[in-house]
Amino acid sequence: MAALHKLTGNFAATDVDGELLIVHLGGGELFSLSGTARSVWDAIDGQRDEAQIAEHLAAAFDVDAATLETDIAAFVEKLRAAALIGPAK
Repeated sequence: MAALHKLTGNFAATDVDGELLIVHLGGGELFSLSGTARSVWDAIDGQRDEAQIAEHLAAAFDVDAATLETDIAAFVEKLRAAALIGPAK
């Protein structure tokens, strides 16, 4: 599985009281990320793939990585569909 990175040219983001607001520049779609979704977003660093993100968050939240994998995969697919992330180059 390929590492994921943020397609920074496709969005603008700002932090408002711990909540990350992301606006897709092409379509104007707004994403509001907090809690676990924010943690997944922050873990997308161009070095980790989905499984490594699950392992990272499992350690941070003291849960089993397998428990997180399905939820992370669904969220990552939404970010991919919105062209906010892609495979690292």
